[in-house]
This record gives sequence, C-alpha cells and structure tokens, in this order.
Amino acid sequence: MAVPEPSLSAADLSRIDSQLAATDHLLERNYPGDDGSRQPVHTVYVPADRFTPSFAADWGAQALALAEAHGGLVRLGHLLGQERALAAAVAARVEAKLTTEPIEDLRLDFEDGYGDRGDDAEDAAAVAAASAVAAAVSAGTAPPFIGIRFKCFEAPTRARGLRTLDLFVSGLAAAGELPDGLILTLPKVTTVAQVQAMDYAVSRLEEVHSLPAGRLRFEVQVETPQLILGPEGTSPVAQLPHAVPGRISALHYGTYDYSASLQISAEYQSMEHPVADFAKEVMQLAVAGTGIRLSDGSTNIIPVGDNVENAWQLHGRLVRRSLERGYYQGWDLHPAQLPSRFAATYAFYRQGLPAAAARLRNYVEQTEGGVMDEPATARALAAFVLRGVQCGAVGAEEVLALAGVGLPRLRGLAHPRLAANTSHLSATPQGANS
Repeated sequence: MAVPEPSLSAADLSRIDSQLAATDHLLERNYPGDDGSRQPVHTVYVPADRFTPSFAADWGAQALALAEAHGGLVRLGHLLGQERALAAAVAARVEAKLTTEPIEDLRLDFEDGYGDRGDDAEDAAAVAAASAVAAAVSAGTAPPFIGIRFKCFEAPTRARGLRTLDLFVSGLAAAGELPDGLILTLPKVTTVAQVQAMDYAVSRLEEVHSLPAGRLRFEVQVETPQLILGPEGTSPVAQLPHAVPGRISALHYGTYDYSASLQISAEYQSMEHPVADFAKEVMQLAVAGTGIRLSDGSTNIIPVGDNVENAWQLHGRLVRRSLERGYYQGWDLHPAQLPSRFAATYAFYRQGLPAAAARLRNYVEQTEGGVMDEPATARALAAFVLRGVQCGAVGAEEVLALAGVGLPRLRGLAHPRLAANTSHLSATPQGANS
C-alpha cells in the first residue's frame, strides 16, 4: 500500500518545534534524570570535633561487637523477620560491610550536634575538621562520601554558618584536591532565597579557589513547613531545583524539627507520622526527574542498654518502610544503628532480586512472561538491581546469573541517557562482586 503524503508541511513542523523550544530547553536543563552514580544508603551525623581518621573503622568495630553480644548478625536477621537462608546470606554481607565500609556517608556536624561554643572554638574546629578529612581521604580511611553540616542561614546564625563553610572548604582546597565525595549540607531551609544565597556562596568559593563551576553542590534539609507550603499557597520546595539548576544534590527530611514545627507532641514525632509522609511525598513530586536524590530522616530510639533488640526491630522496620516508599537513604546517629540499617537494607534488595532479575531478563531477551514490562518499568527494575549492587547487598555475578546482564549493561538499562558512560560504577563498594 502506498503511503500518502503527510498533511503537515515542513513549515508546520518547524512552527511546532519553535513553539516547544522552551519546553525542550526546560526538560534538557532542569530534568536530566538521575546520573546513575552511587547513592549512599545512609548519612551518619557526628559532632564535628569528634571526627578522627579512624572514626569509621571504630564505629564498625563497635557495631560488630554489639551484634555479637546479642547473638550475632544471623539472630539480628531473625529479629527483623528474615527466614533462615536469607538471614545467613544477609549476615555474611553485613559482617563484610561493617569490616570494610561501615559508614557510607559521614557528616561532621556544626549545627544541632555541635551547638554554640563561641567563634574561636568553632573557627578552630572548622580548620581542624578540614585537616582531619583531608588526612582521612589521603590515608584511605574516609567514607566514600563526607562533608559538613553548618549552621542555617537564618539571621542569628547566618554569618557563623558561612564562616564555618568558608573555613572548611578553604582548608580542603589548601590541602589539595577536594574529595570526590565531598558533600555540604544546608539545614533548616525556609525559603528559596536562602538556597539562592547558598548558591552564591559556593559560586564565590569556586571562583576564589579556582574550582570548576558547579563543583560545590549541596544538600537542602527540609525541616520547616514553610518550605512545603509557602505564604502564597505554593510549594517552595518544588521551586528549588529550578531556582538553582544542577546545584542541589539532595533533599533530606528532618524528622524532629519538622514535626515540632507542626506542634506534634514529642511522643508521636516519627518518620512514619502522617505529617512526615505528606512532606516526603511532596518532596518526591518536587524533584521527580531532576536528578536530585532524597533521604529520609532518623529515629531517636537508639539500640542501647536494655532496649537494643526492640530498637533494632523498630529501626529495621522504619528502614524497610522508607525503602518501599522510594526513599533509599536515611540518617543514623549511633554505631548501634549500623547493624539494623544494613541488615534491613540488604534484605530488601536480596528479597527483591529474583523477581526483578527474572523480569529484566525477559525484557532484555524479549521473552514472554507473566508480566509484559514497558521501557519505563524496565528502567525501574534495572535501577533497583543496580542499587543493590552499589550498596553491597548483591553481587555482580548474581545479577549476571539471574538477569543475564553485566554491570555496564545494567547501568545502561537503568539510565539510558548515560549508557555510554560507565565511570560511576567505580563507586561499587568492596565485596559487591563476591
């Protein structure tokens, strides 16, 4: 059958292209999608002056000792509801994790965890923190991601926060090349203007220290209701990615500041309170497609004293809950939370691997199965499996055996726009291929 001439002319198509040029630019600039790099499964907060080059290893040793004192990691798996084979597989990987990389992301805290100790003390601590981080990176003992949280940009603490940020970044720059995993955290954000001010501050630091434009990205902590719903009835958090495109790396939910701001009684402040879920759903909508990552907050119920096992069960359940809702990162505040963090996280990926890998294999090999997945679903399946590999929950050889794809192909399926670039896979943790 002969194909008729199209009714729309070249001039018509050109006019439509012209009408949509702004849309094309917006999608290209503001919605690049996830870059496929490794996202840490947690952020550990510690008062800035407590960091030493051996800090991560010390926490790992404490976590292992606590697990051993309470029957071992397999028993922890049973406490979290894992059946025998799963608990054994998870325990072996968690033990390796706590030995080789117990902290994935560490934040030296100059805000709530540090307090107001006077300018002289904080100046000295900021300089010492830069030196200690540089030393740890040089020695190979620093976590893959590391940085500081400084004081917020509200009027009473603005100058102090900027000075600490300046001293820390300037100290790192003077010591040599900035760490690849450097992360800066801006807390208690209320308005878009505060984020624009942070954009200006880091831009100036880049100029002063001859850093590439955009090198200093930062996280925004969502801890105030004004960032979710502004005075005009709009959502400022949804404006952030577009006010400073490419500058924000993540949004982190602050459980207790946010809950307290809404007058939630202390007894009921929780990561799973309805006000928390609402805020986090708005955050998800705000950054969808932008490449900005999300992190849940923390629980202040710590596994210590007579409350270890109950606290582990609570923490494990909350970690799993976050993962199921698309929040792949959270905060940890104590070494006793590391075993339950990794046990719950690893079980999530290992339990989901067989079904995800089977569907991915069917998609790749164009085999008919019980589920006919579209490209968008295939991307989600591949991203799930890739996250499992990157955090150490599953091995590359397991993925190859079950899904029939190696890591470069897996990343290409998860992030088609970046299929030609496989450099981010170098962030795979030790032991992930075993």
